[in-house]
Amino acid sequence: MPTSSATTRADHVPLGILYMLGATVAFAISQALSKWLVAGYPFMEVLTFRGFGSLLICALLILPQAGLAAFRTHRLGAHIGRNAVQALAQCFLILALSMMPLAGAMAINFSAPLFAALAAALWLHEPISRARGLALTTGFLGVLLVASPGSGSFNAGAIFAILNAVLFGSVTAAVRGLSATESAETLTTYQTILLTAFFAAAAPFFGLTMPDRADAVILLANGLFNGVGQYWWTRALSLAPAAAVGPFYYFSLVWAMILGFFVWGDLPTPILLLGSAVVVGSGLYLLWHESARRAPPVAE
Repeated sequence: MPTSSATTRADHVPLGILYMLGATVAFAISQALSKWLVAGYPFMEVLTFRGFGSLLICALLILPQAGLAAFRTHRLGAHIGRNAVQALAQCFLILALSMMPLAGAMAINFSAPLFAALAAALWLHEPISRARGLALTTGFLGVLLVASPGSGSFNAGAIFAILNAVLFGSVTAAVRGLSATESAETLTTYQTILLTAFFAAAAPFFGLTMPDRADAVILLANGLFNGVGQYWWTRALSLAPAAAVGPFYYFSLVWAMILGFFVWGDLPTPILLLGSAVVVGSGLYLLWHESARRAPPVAE
């Protein structure tokens, strides 16, 4: 349950949306690199290297500014629980990426904000206005168009993508609750440390392959992009309600389609483009609604 400060804290929705959009770019690059790497390396090894890269980002960008304050928390158990769920979600996602086209896996993953909004309403008592509900519902319909569930898309990879979306949505709501007392620096610091520890401990059980120098650089670069994305994503959720910034995670689909085409030659289908337009349109509508609702009244 959030503290009383969570209900009185001022939200900064436009800034939160900007952070979320930046996170989508970083995440899309990281997911593309993960898909490329998992074709030749065990998925847990890819996740471990990605964790170490994220730790490097934390050490370079966060700790010099926050110092030991980044480790100050009275909710260590909540951090451990949240990151255990997120570790499992990331395992499901990378398995989905290994079995599906990049855009398809990301499209199914876009149901995560719906689960986040539902979890936030149930656990954090955040209201879902009519406009937010309309945007979320419309976005979900766009996801259905992209995923094309009636055309045999729901293979094993799609099931992993759905499991990731459910868990990721729950993690999103948990971050919102933790941000009532924890800074973005603290959230990101514990996330990078705990996720890396979880993956490194599990990696020997899934096999290890010694990378060459070029692949080692790519493995670490994957983590660098992921670390930046995680920090911006956490900042977005600490600045605004999950129902407001969550839909903008849909923009990852645009970048995924671009990367999928240039790297793997995946040509977007008309249904994929239509669904993407619906998803992006719902996000833009929510941006307009949130900005207009918070605009100062015009003096008569």
